[in-house]
Amino acid sequence: MPEESKLPQKPVTLRVVPQPADSNMHGDVFGGWIMAQVDIAGSIPASRRANGRVATIAVNSFLFKNPVFVGDLLSFYTDIVKTGNTSITVYVEVYAQRLSLAEEVVKVTEATLTYVATDNDRRPRALPPLD
Repeated sequence: MPEESKLPQKPVTLRVVPQPADSNMHGDVFGGWIMAQVDIAGSIPASRRANGRVATIAVNSFLFKNPVFVGDLLSFYTDIVKTGNTSITVYVEVYAQRLSLAEEVVKVTEATLTYVATDNDRRPRALPPLD
């Protein structure tokens, strides 16, 4: 039985509901689809910090904690955990609100990804200074 939790008390970065095309014939959502959504969510704060284009250069860790089902409302929460000269490392947590009469929230995924800021030629560029 998954350990129930609550949604974090911070702004959500991305919300999405997986559809039947994102799952196998039993309604279990493909891990690769979840990974793609995590990458999108992580790129949002990275792009903001870079003030422009970023590219994923590493998936440092990725843990599937509970299954995701068609119809779950997935909420993605992100935090920048490290910056370098050109790189931004982002921690992503994903929670599922299950479709049912009772409010059930479970943490389904956590991951850490690293992005690099790139210029118009897609070459690494320095991050702009923080104001």
